[in-house]
Parts: sequence; C-alpha cells; structure tokens
Amino acid sequence: MRLFFLLLIFISISGKAQWKSYILSPKGDTLNRVDKKGLKQGPWSLHVDDLRGERGYEEEGYFENDQKEGTWKKYSLEGVKIAEENYRWGKLNGRQFYFTYGGGLMREESWRAIDPSVAFDTVAIYDVKDPSKVIGYATIKNDGVAVKHGKWTYYDPIQGRIEATENYIMNKLQTDDGLVSSDDIRPISISDGRSRTDTTKKTTTKPKEVLDFEKKNSGKKKIKARDGETGF
Repeated sequence: MRLFFLLLIFISISGKAQWKSYILSPKGDTLNRVDKKGLKQGPWSLHVDDLRGERGYEEEGYFENDQKEGTWKKYSLEGVKIAEENYRWGKLNGRQFYFTYGGGLMREESWRAIDPSVAFDTVAIYDVKDPSKVIGYATIKNDGVAVKHGKWTYYDPIQGRIEATENYIMNKLQTDDGLVSSDDIRPISISDGRSRTDTTKKTTTKPKEVLDFEKKNSGKKKIKARDGETGF
C-alpha cells in the first residue's frame, strides 16, 4: 500500500513538472497552467476586480496554446452568471449568451471564427423568411477576426419575450432585399443549378441558310455597311 501511494506522488510531481507555473484548486486540481514555452494550457480561472466604475467579474474556461477554446463562463463577483461564450482558435464561434447582473437573458449572438490557416472562407446564404432554404453562397477574406454570422436575438430580460431579431452573413446584415453588398463579400449564385466552378459558355447553332452564305462568301472582302448618308 505504501508503494502505491509513493507511486501516486511520483506521478503527480512528474506531471506538474512540465508546467512553468500553475495554481492548485481547493480540490487539488492544477489550474492556470503555463507551459515551458510560456503558453496558457488547460483549465483556467480568472478574477478581475472592480475598476474605475467597471464592475469586476470571474471567468472560467479552457486554454489551448494560449488561445481560448470551447465554452467559457463569466460570473459577477456576487456569483451570478452574466455570459456564456464559445471559442475556436481564440475567437468567438457559435452561440453566445449574455445576461443582466440580475440573471435575465438579454441577448443571444451568433459568431463564426475562420480557420487562421486559410485565406478565404465560403458560407451558405439562407432565405430570411425560410432559414432552411439556401439562396446562394458568399466568400470572405480572412482578416484574422471572428465575424457576426447567423441569428441574433434581443430579449426583454424581465419578461423573457423576444424584442428584436437580426440575421447576419459574415458580418453583414441580411435584409428582405438580400445581403448587404461589400467588396469583401462576393455572393455566388446557385440558382442556375450549376456548380460554382462551371464556367462553360453557352453556344447557339446558326441556321443552315446563314452557314451556306458564310461558306459561299468566306473568301470575299467584307463590304462596309452604309449608314444612309448621301455625302452632300
């Protein structure tokens, strides 16, 4: 039994030796880990005090290579949840929820993080009145930030009813008239049923009489068309 406990202590010490710094939770878990390269890793808990009229808060979530990843929750210093955010590549991604300091839901947002390894991203554009219907696609340049993408809902935090909704396509507000135009967003039509890489030009067949005339006069000099002027 003694050997078993010594083995557990050895594993615990060797596991913590890989961290440059960390703190221990009341349960003995290692939090706020910083690896040998100075990067935040694993579960973290942050505390921010009140400052210059701004209310403080506590935040908990997960870091991966110094970037926020997955779900992060933010609480007031009184313990009330005031935000629940989701991250990818250190940027907001997916649904986000924001609450009043009394605990009432006041806003639901939708964001999209773009993979930092790609220069452009392509997304579907949905019909405002029928979210299940794709009406086109849009491409956007990757500027290294998260963009508004999807439905935003604003609530009355006391009554809980919806007060307003908005729909965004890659940071641009979508209206009944379509997507707000931008040089950074290029709509790609899919209404013709062709793939987005199909650039085949349509050709028309000439009538037999025209083909016969062109063949008969193929070696002759073209006659300049007259415009009706008499020259006087």
